[in-house]
Amino acid sequence: MTIRLNAPAKINLCLHVLALRPDGRHVLDSLVAFLDCGEWVELRRAAKTSLQIIGPQSANLPVSADNLVLRAAGLFPAGCDTEITLHKTMPIASGIGGGSSDAAATLNGMAQLWDLPLPDVTTQLDLGADVPVCMRSRPVVMQGIGEIISLLPKLPPLFACLVNPACAVSTALIFNQLVSKANPAMDALPGDILQITDWLAQQRNDLQAPAILAEPMVTSVLTELRAHAPIVSRMSGSGATCFALFKSLDAAQFCAQTTQAAHPNWWTASGPLLAS
Repeated sequence: MTIRLNAPAKINLCLHVLALRPDGRHVLDSLVAFLDCGEWVELRRAAKTSLQIIGPQSANLPVSADNLVLRAAGLFPAGCDTEITLHKTMPIASGIGGGSSDAAATLNGMAQLWDLPLPDVTTQLDLGADVPVCMRSRPVVMQGIGEIISLLPKLPPLFACLVNPACAVSTALIFNQLVSKANPAMDALPGDILQITDWLAQQRNDLQAPAILAEPMVTSVLTELRAHAPIVSRMSGSGATCFALFKSLDAAQFCAQTTQAAHPNWWTASGPLLAS
C-alpha cells in the first residue's frame, strides 16, 4: 500500500502580528491560501523508517534527523515504520511553509497508512506554527499562535504567481526585527466573498518591512511583480517569497514566465489557488 499526498505552498495573503506572548510566541491574524507547486510526500510500510528526498530542490535539503518529515513520522507509535519519499520543489526558508506542508502531508499520510488518529493541534504546533493550517490546504483564517483555524467560504477564482529571489531568510530574525509587536487585526471579512480582492488590498503583512531590511531583494521582487498590474502583491510569511494575484491563469503564468526569463536564478511558480 502506497499513499501519496500533495504538499502545496502556503501563501499568507495577509499577515497581521497582534501581540507577543510571555512564552515568546507571536499572536497572528492571517488569511491563508494554497498553491500546488508539485511538492508531494509518498509513504509505504517498511521494515524501518527512512526518508529519501528527490526533486529540483533536493540538493538544498539534505536528510537529517531534525527534518520535519521524520519528526512528523516519529509522532506515531513505535512499530509504524515507514519508507518516505519527499519530492522537493519549493525553496527552503522561503515564507511559503514548505517544511510545514511536508510535515502536514506526512501526518495525514501516516494516519491513513496505519489507520491511526492524527496528533492533536498542540502536538502539531510543536513541529511548527504553520503545520495546523497546512493540514487542510484550503483557504482559511489562521489566528492565535496558529492553533485557531476558521474555514472560509469558497473564494472566487484567483490565480497566483510566486517568486523567490533565491535567498533564504531567518523567520526568527524577521520577528526579532519587527518594531511593533502589537498591531491592528485584519479588517472584518466582507459579507460578500466576491469582494475579497478589494478587502485584501487594504490589508498588510507586518513582517514585510523588517524582511526588506534583512533582505533588500524582497523589494526587487515586489517591483517586478507590480509591473504586471496584479490585483494585489506582497510578501508571504517571513519571506523572501512574494506573490501576485490575478483574475486569470494566463496573467499569472505570463508573470512567472517573464520574471523567470529576466531573472533565471529566481524561483517561480504559478497556478490557481486551491479552492478546497
